[in-house]
Amino acid sequence: MAPSVADKTTASENGVTEKIVSLKANLTAKNGPSYPFYLPYFDVNEKFPPTEIFEFTDPGSRADPKKPNLLGPNTITKDVTPYLGTEITGVQISQLSKEGLDELALFTAERKVLLFRDQDFKDLSPDRQIEIARHFGPIQRHPTSGNVKGYPEFHVVYRDAEYDVFREYFGGDRINQTSWHSDVSYEKQTPGTTFFFILDQPDNGGDTLFLSQVEAYNRLSPEFKKRLEGLRAVHSAVPQADFSRTRGGPVRREPIETEHPVVRQHPVTGEKALYVNQGFTKRIVGFKVEESEYLLKFLFDHISKGSDFQVRATYTPGTVVVWDNRVTAHSAVGDFDKRLRRHAVRLTPQAEIPIPA
Repeated sequence: MAPSVADKTTASENGVTEKIVSLKANLTAKNGPSYPFYLPYFDVNEKFPPTEIFEFTDPGSRADPKKPNLLGPNTITKDVTPYLGTEITGVQISQLSKEGLDELALFTAERKVLLFRDQDFKDLSPDRQIEIARHFGPIQRHPTSGNVKGYPEFHVVYRDAEYDVFREYFGGDRINQTSWHSDVSYEKQTPGTTFFFILDQPDNGGDTLFLSQVEAYNRLSPEFKKRLEGLRAVHSAVPQADFSRTRGGPVRREPIETEHPVVRQHPVTGEKALYVNQGFTKRIVGFKVEESEYLLKFLFDHISKGSDFQVRATYTPGTVVVWDNRVTAHSAVGDFDKRLRRHAVRLTPQAEIPIPA
């Protein structure tokens, strides 16, 4: 188990950190977090420089298509649906060679979402966790979310009876909390192969919905596809930053707005995928307001209603989920008892500037 940093955190003037410090002060409680080292940390004085453009080559482009270093004789795979999602047992991500990690990037691109069971990943040192994730690209440091003190690469997902930032963000008067998104799609170089590992999980509920943006695109008519290709949309970090400021949280980097193609192409598989999402996509470039709203509403509805190209990923402590943010969208499922704890961590390597289809 990773070490606790409860004794290293001091309260700042912002209410978010004070709440977390109070949480850390009660770690001796019978039902405290299993991994207090990864409790979310907020520092309003923490600042990041603007993200710079970097050269990127997808590791999957180097992979052996047969994947001998990933899918060995003791590895068992089970596809969850035809379009996305594969459960994998019999392999430890922590023990993969560089060639195995390249094959992991390729397999993730092909199957969109991979569920690795019974992993030792959560018990590695944070430096080793980061080292593995960096194989897939520079790790995005989130401008507003909780991270780990001294390790801004970690994006911490935490909820219990006293702390529920997601309910605060979405508001308490919604019928449901489903919100399809691709992580930080406002970045100039958006995330690719992404890691999410579970520390504490309710016995049931608290899963994640994933969908294939490739299949969502494939379902459209040829004429409609022609109309979408060439369009660009604005993805915005502004609402996220405004929310953090309002609740006294950090804005470590000033929010940006970035134009991306509405349809992008994966650099390794060549598959075309929709690249719009309810969380961050705000408008279609060159369209008038009503036109943009009309088209985006259709696309958002199409994505959210496509149950036959969606999958619900279930977790237990030790599960590591690896997915490709370029060709999927996902949503947390906050359907578990409010008194229970859900604690997980994301490492989010960035990839190429989106390639227009």
